[in-house]
Amino acid sequence: MIKAGIIGSTGYAGGELVRILTGHKDVEIKWFGSRSYIDKKYADVYRNMFQIVDAVCLDDNMEQLADQVDVIFTATPQGLCASLVNEEILSKVKIIDLSADFRIKDVKTYEKWYGIEHKSPQFIEEAVYGLCEVNREDIKGARLIANPGCYTTCSILTAYPLAKEGLIDMDTLIIDAKSGTSGAGRGAKVPNLYCEVNENMKAYGVATHRHTPEIEEQLGYASGKEVVINFTPHLVPMNRGILATEYAKLTKDVTWEEVKAVYDKYYANEKFVRVLEKDVYPETKWVEGSNYVDIGFKIDPRTNRIIMMGAIDNLVKGAAGQAVQNMNLIFGLPESEGLDLVPMFP
Repeated sequence: MIKAGIIGSTGYAGGELVRILTGHKDVEIKWFGSRSYIDKKYADVYRNMFQIVDAVCLDDNMEQLADQVDVIFTATPQGLCASLVNEEILSKVKIIDLSADFRIKDVKTYEKWYGIEHKSPQFIEEAVYGLCEVNREDIKGARLIANPGCYTTCSILTAYPLAKEGLIDMDTLIIDAKSGTSGAGRGAKVPNLYCEVNENMKAYGVATHRHTPEIEEQLGYASGKEVVINFTPHLVPMNRGILATEYAKLTKDVTWEEVKAVYDKYYANEKFVRVLEKDVYPETKWVEGSNYVDIGFKIDPRTNRIIMMGAIDNLVKGAAGQAVQNMNLIFGLPESEGLDLVPMFP
C-alpha cells in the first residue's frame, strides 16, 4: 500500500486528489495538509467526504511528512513547493508538484512570468515534466514530477502529433481556450463571484497568461524549434472543463485521413486520449469528471489552415487525475489504476 500525503488538500485540485485517491486500491492517504484549516475535520471542509474521510487537516510541514509517506502531492500556489523541497526530502520521498515551480526549465523565464523568485532552482533540471503521453519513460524513474498546467495539458496534447511530424507551421499557431471557474482556485476573488461570472464570458491574461511559456517550451521540444504563440484564455460560467481551439497553417496538402493517421500514430494506444471521428468535435460535457482528453480537427482548404480542438476536465486530466497517472507510473502500477472514471452526464 502506497502512503500518500497531500499538501493543499482543501483546494479544488487537492479535493480532487482526495476523491480519486480514496477510490484507489493501492493508496492510503496519511496526511491531509491545509494551511487554512489546520485541526479542522476534512469532512467539515468538504461535506461530500462525510463518513468517507475521518481525518483532520494538518499543516504543510514537508520534512515531517516525508518521514511518513512514499509520495507527496503539492496542490499549492506557485512558490510554496520550491520553498519547502530539499535534497534530504527528495532522498526519502517522491514529490508530484501540481504548481508551476518546476515546469519551466529556464529559471529566468519562470521568474518573469510568475513574478516571484525561484527558491530551489537546483532541482529544475532534474524535475520531469509530467505529461504522461509524452514523457512516460522519464516519469517512471523520477523523484520530482512537475505536473503540467490545465490549459497546457489540453493545448499541448491537441497539437503535439502535428508539431512533432512537422505538419503545421509553428510560427502561425494561435490557441484560443475557455475554462470553467474552478480553474481559478477556491480562494475568494471578486472577478470569480457569481454575479461577475454568471451570464458572462471574458478574456483574461491576454498576451500575458503564465501558461504561455510552458506551452511554447513543450511544443518547442516537439517541433525541434523555438515556438512563440498567441494564447488567449477565457473564463466561462461553468464549474469544470477546458476547450482549446487551435489554428495553424498546414505545411503541405493533406487529407483528413492522413491527419487522423498522424494522431493515431501517437495516441492509438493511449487510454486517456480519444481522437474523435470525422466532423465530430470535442465538448467539455463529454469529459467532465474524467481523465480523458477528447481531440478533433477540421481542415480548412480555403485558408490552408487546420483547426484543432481539445477538451479536458481541468481538475482531473488538467490536475489531480494526471498527478495520479504520474504516481502510477512512478510506482509501477497500471497507469489507469484509480482513474477509470466514466465522464459524468448530465
